[in-house]
Amino acid sequence: MGIDLPHGHHVKKTNRDAPASKDPYLGLLVKLYRFLARRTDAKFNKVVLKRLFMSRVNRPPLAISRLAKYMKGKEDKIAVIVGNVVDDERLLEVPKLTIAALKVSRSVRARIVAAGGEVLTFDQLALRAPLGQNTVLLRGVKNAREAFKHFGAPGVPHSQAKPYIRSKGRKFEKARGRRGSRGYKV
Repeated sequence: MGIDLPHGHHVKKTNRDAPASKDPYLGLLVKLYRFLARRTDAKFNKVVLKRLFMSRVNRPPLAISRLAKYMKGKEDKIAVIVGNVVDDERLLEVPKLTIAALKVSRSVRARIVAAGGEVLTFDQLALRAPLGQNTVLLRGVKNAREAFKHFGAPGVPHSQAKPYIRSKGRKFEKARGRRGSRGYKV
């Protein structure tokens, strides 16, 4: 009878070591930050490299309003967002900001430039702050996606999960468990 060997020798490494995207420009940024992460001691470059590998779901967009809120009192620093910066019409006055992001919407770019700020690309950022000095690293809210509202089990007592239904009317998932006249209400 043979012995049962411990099968712990084949553990797949699940962390990404390259982006799944075939975008050649993203590939060049990865090359640049891989070099900086290896040749400098700055943790900033390692974090940026790791975020460049991330999927789109893990690189949520950041609104200009939230960006302005986070940068209050830090106007002399560079805001770094490994993701997209999108416009928010509810923000009436955009402060003077210097931002570096993967993608900035046309309207945001125009508003920042009009306020006397500037928008950098990551290669320009690498020349200006190779160690991430005077930068503020920011991210968007990850669980702001509509899909997060549906996670969990709808219909279970005290669950706040949103059911996938056609409409929110009287005829849709409003019977048993939803009103006292139809069995019970939770």
